[in-house]
Amino acid sequence: MTDSRATPLSPCTNICVMHPREGICAGCYRTMDEIIAWGSLTAARRQAIMDELPARAPRISKRKRRG
Repeated sequence: MTDSRATPLSPCTNICVMHPREGICAGCYRTMDEIIAWGSLTAARRQAIMDELPARAPRISKRKRRG
């Protein structure tokens, strides 16, 4: 029997900056609680979170570069 938690799929992009107002990572859009718990979550729960992430992206406004 295999443990579905052995190799957790991760949305991490190595851009680990928490957005102060939204409370989500600017790189992967997970909350701090989700990031901390990630390795111990079931595959189904990880997938449920992954499915929610694209909808969180617009909550973080991207800075415009000045030219």
